Amino acid sequence: MTSAMRDFLEIPYDELEELNLAAKDQRLKRVAADVVREERMRYLAGEKRIKAVTVCFTDLEGRLHMLDYDKKFLLKSADNLTFDGSSIRGFSRQSESDLRLAIDWAAFYWLPADIFGPGKVLVFGEVMETDGSPYAADLRLRLKQYTEDLYAQQGITCNVANEIEGFLFKGRNAEQRFAETGQIELVSTTGYYHSLPGDPLRLFIDTAAEVQRAMGFENEKDHPEVAPSQFELNYSYTEASIAADQVLLYKLICRQVANRLDMTASFLPKPFTGINGSGMHTNMSIARDGKNAFHDPNGAEKLSQLGWDFIYRILTSALDICLVLNSSVNSYRRLDPHYEAPNQIKASPIDRGSMVRIPLGNARSARIEVRSIAPDANPYLAIYTLFRTGLEGPLDPNANGERILPDNIYDAVYAFRESGFVASLLDPTVHEKYAAVKMASAERCPRLLGSSIKNAEVQFHHEVTNQYLWSQF
Repeated sequence: MTSAMRDFLEIPYDELEELNLAAKDQRLKRVAADVVREERMRYLAGEKRIKAVTVCFTDLEGRLHMLDYDKKFLLKSADNLTFDGSSIRGFSRQSESDLRLAIDWAAFYWLPADIFGPGKVLVFGEVMETDGSPYAADLRLRLKQYTEDLYAQQGITCNVANEIEGFLFKGRNAEQRFAETGQIELVSTTGYYHSLPGDPLRLFIDTAAEVQRAMGFENEKDHPEVAPSQFELNYSYTEASIAADQVLLYKLICRQVANRLDMTASFLPKPFTGINGSGMHTNMSIARDGKNAFHDPNGAEKLSQLGWDFIYRILTSALDICLVLNSSVNSYRRLDPHYEAPNQIKASPIDRGSMVRIPLGNARSARIEVRSIAPDANPYLAIYTLFRTGLEGPLDPNANGERILPDNIYDAVYAFRESGFVASLLDPTVHEKYAAVKMASAERCPRLLGSSIKNAEVQFHHEVTNQYLWSQF
């Protein structure tokens, strides 16, 4: 069959941006779910050029899983989608494997056809028990429900902007091959803000930026980062549940673009010894009735008392929540103070070694920046934990001191398991499941990291490993 015989949906980038921004606006305005559902299903039924709908959900560790449903089947069966949860790490056991998948029609995206293929759209799903109740290990749904409750009960909107760093490697599937080759090649040796317009790193950045703009990210700036072949593409803040979706879409876009360019986009926190690692600095603020509640022109650093209390609560529980923010063996390599690592449990407007930074801001932009988050963290779990901690956690006014974050995952797992506060944030079963899957990966890696990157910490990294790699032990 020739391509001329196919007539699948392909939308120009400027039109994609308009469509995706309009859908995002519906989410921000909290248009009723049944209204959005009816609109989306009517669109899918009427648009003959769509062949499939990609439905996404995430597991306990934050991996993105995708299922392509034939459009006609989805329209008939959207209220009865099921999948095998026992095949998802951290989800159900084999003896209780079936789970349901509900469609979150508001989280709907039109895709650039040249990157994702023609005739497809994407939507996020929500994992449910067989009886239709929320599945406890679906942290996306937990974050969504928590922020919706805050808005309904207190008029609070939680805003987030993530700054996600990554590396670009030569060749496809470079991380998976690392277990055999023991090496990864950078595509560029240029540094901060410095890359020739036509070199592979800049070509990748330009292409990825075009895609995320078309998908409604509202781009701000993009550039090479400090380490060679490292990148960061920044976009505007938005409501927390949308921001968390955008973290996973950002990584999906980067990986897909890199793959098409015969490269690999990696979000390992520290793939190389001797150069900076990658972080996911998370800028956070709270609006109450549309006004930035973190801003006070007369407060210290122009931050309100609510903002300072939010910071001190996070610092108080820093050890307890460290595993949430730094969820892999490799992420503890990044917490090395020799490479601008934010491992100090303190807040500062200028010291970038602090766990929390207070950027310059005004009535619109006043915020805090949590810097100790690795780019491989589950964004739903991390953002949910930070807001709940900042608003509800214990507060020690002396928490802004000389303590430092753990330098290994074992100490972080211990603090996480022993924390009654963290246990109260999560279902007890989910609390233990999360610790168990992290320990399972850690036990396959050397207890003492040393200075060189070990095969095991890449091979069993939750964003890299698969059934085949997991069996090579």
